[in-house]
Amino acid sequence: MAGASAAFGHVGSPDVYFDAQAGPYSLFVTVQPPPVIPGVAQIQIRTTSPGVHAMNATPLGLTGEAARHAPVADALRQSKQDPQYFTGAVWLMAAGSMQVRVVVDGDKGPATVSVPLPAIAQRTLTMPTGLGFFLFAILCVLVVGLAGIIGAAATEAELAPGVAPTRQARVRQLMVVGGALAVLIFITWLGNSWWTAEAATYQANIYKPLQMTPSLSGGVLRLKVTDPGWLPFRKSDDFVPDHGHLMHLYLIRQPELDRVYHLHPDMTGAGVFELQMPSIAPGRYKLYADVVHEDGFPETLTASMNVPESSVTGRALDGDDAAVSATPASEVHANTTEFLLPDGYKMRFDAPAAWVAKRAELFRFELLDPAGHAPQDMRLYMGMLGHAAFVKTDGTVFAHIHPNGSVAMAAFMMSRPDGMGSMNMDGTEPAALPNAVSFPYGFPSAGHYRIFVQMKHGDTVETGAFDAFVGRS
Repeated sequence: MAGASAAFGHVGSPDVYFDAQAGPYSLFVTVQPPPVIPGVAQIQIRTTSPGVHAMNATPLGLTGEAARHAPVADALRQSKQDPQYFTGAVWLMAAGSMQVRVVVDGDKGPATVSVPLPAIAQRTLTMPTGLGFFLFAILCVLVVGLAGIIGAAATEAELAPGVAPTRQARVRQLMVVGGALAVLIFITWLGNSWWTAEAATYQANIYKPLQMTPSLSGGVLRLKVTDPGWLPFRKSDDFVPDHGHLMHLYLIRQPELDRVYHLHPDMTGAGVFELQMPSIAPGRYKLYADVVHEDGFPETLTASMNVPESSVTGRALDGDDAAVSATPASEVHANTTEFLLPDGYKMRFDAPAAWVAKRAELFRFELLDPAGHAPQDMRLYMGMLGHAAFVKTDGTVFAHIHPNGSVAMAAFMMSRPDGMGSMNMDGTEPAALPNAVSFPYGFPSAGHYRIFVQMKHGDTVETGAFDAFVGRS
């Protein structure tokens, strides 16, 4: 059995978190995209670099002609209490793959960084019932009042002061008022029809995700990607590599989140991905598949799949594939800060005593060898110090995060004038790498989360699993 749905970028986690470097200035950027387009995106930026005097932000397309014609920039406000904290907002007028270009001015001169941002209409805004009744009552008063004014103008306006209208004049006045009411009601109906048509057009443009249908046969997982028809120019086969792969697939066993596999299917045809499955524990799995379109627009496709006992035997994990076995989520009742790995290594989570929803944080993890020391053979994992997946145990949140943040790294590289990001995808690595990695993120809501973290030493990809119980902000 299989079911399918999807979401843009991440699932249930629309805010963008980005640990950016604008020239000599270090920035921690948070962008809250609007749920409707056109709409206003809220921006918060904290800099750890001294001497920053001003910032401004400009929304524009990520690629193509739209990326070369920037509108007037919006100045960000510098906090009087905290001069290293800036806030502001920008209007997003069109849906698609966008960027927010941030210009920093400080003691070391101006510098620029771009933050990729998928801009889509996710829903329509509904009017509160009480406000709707109030406005309808005002409309009725205005229509009746205007009809009365028209009737008076057609009769009493022609009378001399102090002269009462005749019975014939009053009859004519009632006829004029009735005719005016009919015309005004017809005009109101036309206006409502126009509004309904506009609302239907907008509803048709609300984001409709790509659909993914999984099937498992003979140890091969086949994923069929189809387009339900959101935008006429969207495709199901225009994906670009992100961290060296066209798709990053997480299989997470439900409901306990106790088995997790991070795999990388290959595209074998238009909208078709296939993967020779590794050995996998049986059960029902939720699938999350990250892809990036050629214009930089990211999508996370989701589906569900049952893995029967007969399909559990497969190949050994290799390359960039990884897996972890963890304690069932229902058996964990407190935050966890250490995870013992099967080979004796351990991963530690530098976590505070409590987490709060909707607060941007840096999540720091470190890898230690069996002796408790930093491994001397640390390597980049798919071009970065690590990867993390933040998953809410009720299935409403999934976010694949990198050390730079929640943006798709392929989109980030497109946003740079030189086309290069911070990933080392050419096979070269620094002589020495740290054994710690940090991820900028903010929990979107209160609840129980699991964080799956991958780091690499030698040829081994290690995966740790940590629990975080998040309170309300």
